[in-house]
Amino acid sequence: MTLETANTTAQTHAQSLLDFIDASPSPWHAVDSIQEHLDEAGFFQLYERENWKLKRGKCYYVIRDDSSIIFFRLGQQLLQQTGFRIIGAHTDSPGFRIKPNAVIRKQETLMLGVEVYGGPILATFTDRDLSLAGRVSLRSNRLLPEIKRVHFSQPLVRLPNLAIHMNRNVNTDGLKLNKQTELPLLFSVNGGQPESTVDQFKVLLAEHVECQADDILSWELAVYDTQPGSFWGAHSEFIANSQLDNLASCHAGLSAMLSAQSQQSDFSQVCAFFDHEEIGSESVKGGNSSFLADVLSRSVMSLGLDQQQYQQTLANSLLISADMAHAWQPSFPSAYEPDHHVLVNSGPVIKVNANHRYASNAFTEAVFIRCCEQAGVPWQRYVHRTDIPCGSTIGPMSAARLGLQTVDVGNPMWAMHSARESAGVLDHHYLMNAFEVFFSIKH
Repeated sequence: MTLETANTTAQTHAQSLLDFIDASPSPWHAVDSIQEHLDEAGFFQLYERENWKLKRGKCYYVIRDDSSIIFFRLGQQLLQQTGFRIIGAHTDSPGFRIKPNAVIRKQETLMLGVEVYGGPILATFTDRDLSLAGRVSLRSNRLLPEIKRVHFSQPLVRLPNLAIHMNRNVNTDGLKLNKQTELPLLFSVNGGQPESTVDQFKVLLAEHVECQADDILSWELAVYDTQPGSFWGAHSEFIANSQLDNLASCHAGLSAMLSAQSQQSDFSQVCAFFDHEEIGSESVKGGNSSFLADVLSRSVMSLGLDQQQYQQTLANSLLISADMAHAWQPSFPSAYEPDHHVLVNSGPVIKVNANHRYASNAFTEAVFIRCCEQAGVPWQRYVHRTDIPCGSTIGPMSAARLGLQTVDVGNPMWAMHSARESAGVLDHHYLMNAFEVFFSIKH
């Protein structure tokens, strides 16, 4: 493949990523987007409440609570001999979530109260065209509610900055927002009319999902930036969008699975994408839940293997925990470990931490390096500054829960947890290629 062809292919892959993110403004929509691709590729949906009868060489997926998904293809060889090849990532991103009693009335102005979800850079959400996406629960004739998706494509709310005339020190002291009093989002005005007893927000939701306002029982709604993804740079070598952390890793894993799915493989290939990573993964569907263990064990048992053979399978398995990495930003050199700068468009990053905030070890690092070498892509190593606390991923908890040999990797990016993040076109192409090799290379 020539350099020109490689760059064209990388641009195509990057555009596919941007389209995927634009169609996935919330974790629930991200799983919907993935499910659509899997259905088109002939994957069969399994339900946890039902009995499973699986076959070698076939492709399946399982969704838990609408926003976590595991999909897999069972290999041709004995599981206890070949194990699982697993790519793990997460579907959620930091931001704001709408409170249950959403509407706040301040004189003639209607605002929506929000909680901070995870660790976003709050200031980056100001003065942007924001809207809402997520799910609502509706009253039904049964105990279980009816669930409907919500996606307002037009800008609906806003967080305006205070003018510099009233905040003279903003450029020297930085923009600081009180989470309780200064984050409510502008939504509407009463127009000088007396306060209405009608909940305008609930009425708007009801119109959107075509139901009566009184039938809406609850909601989970994320605030998202409506600006679509874009290419930028002198040669369009960079991309910008929301939620690159971590929908870029999800897209790379999905793409690698769909590419490998067309080939016969001895190995069982798995992608496990969890919600709630940004808030610690402690939930029914997070990375520290039973979800992955449940799916892997049920898959093994469905093929007639016993508990000892399941443990053999796990011992022969490998996990790539895929989450984005901090790229070198030359304007802030003091934020980085001097000898471990990672550069955008220079390849995927192996993340290392002596205290195992990342799960990589000498063995699993070498495994991923071999994948990159086999794929013909560059790779980098990242270590956090020793005097700054290091973040973590689903890698350490999955490794501990299941006893899986795990490596933490991710593509370099700028402005992680901003409303508008940036990354490299080539890096996404590189990671997809490395993942494809991981799904096919022999032990």
